[in-house]
Amino acid sequence: MHRGKGMKFVGDSRVPAERKPNIPKDYSEYPGKTEAFWPNFLLKEWMVGAVFLMGYLSLTIAHPSPLERVADPTDTSYLPLPDWYFLFLYQLLKYEFASGPYTVIGALIIPGLAFGSLLLAPWLDRGPGRRPSQRPVAVGLMLVAIAATTYLTWESAVHVDWEAKAESAKIVETVEFDKADPGYAAMETSGCLSCHGTELTGGPAAPSLVGTGLTPDEIANIAVNGQGTMPPGMFKGSDEELQQLAEFISALGTK
Repeated sequence: MHRGKGMKFVGDSRVPAERKPNIPKDYSEYPGKTEAFWPNFLLKEWMVGAVFLMGYLSLTIAHPSPLERVADPTDTSYLPLPDWYFLFLYQLLKYEFASGPYTVIGALIIPGLAFGSLLLAPWLDRGPGRRPSQRPVAVGLMLVAIAATTYLTWESAVHVDWEAKAESAKIVETVEFDKADPGYAAMETSGCLSCHGTELTGGPAAPSLVGTGLTPDEIANIAVNGQGTMPPGMFKGSDEELQQLAEFISALGTK
């Protein structure tokens, strides 16, 4: 009996004997309409993304994000303002139909309808054409959104006092002091903190009280008689409290 007699070898045609390289399909018959996702299309996307990422990183290095001083909820001189990309929503809340008792309309309903329409644009306009004239619904929604955003952003920006905004948010020198000091308590009683701030760093309506270089007598005279935009008679207290206030302010920033 010969070895192997009666045995049969069966080959599976689904398993290739040789591995072929990953060659994309030939789309030459359809120029400009489609291409292989890997690696043709994906490589282009990565290259474009890398260019934009490098440009964005270069911009952040060349122009660092501007910082404002530490937030003080008791500072009434601060001018709150959203970032530029939210100015159109900020402007929308200034109109009568979207503010006051109708704030819900300006804050939720109108933005919700606008963004919802953009999200539903692919289902509202399902035409196969790629030209703008063949996609009236999608193109119309996008043009209306761009026009409204541009107009509202412009209207908000032109009515903002940017110099006062920068002054109210400017980082200024701060010093440590004892808020339990009688002089600070006298300032709080007279309402000085509403203009000069709880950290006494000032704002658009009042200067900083840190490092004034004034003597206690000069400060007491200003507190009673006023100076500049500060009217006379602002201080309300006894002579002892006035002296404590003047000595406290004069000593700020001198240590």
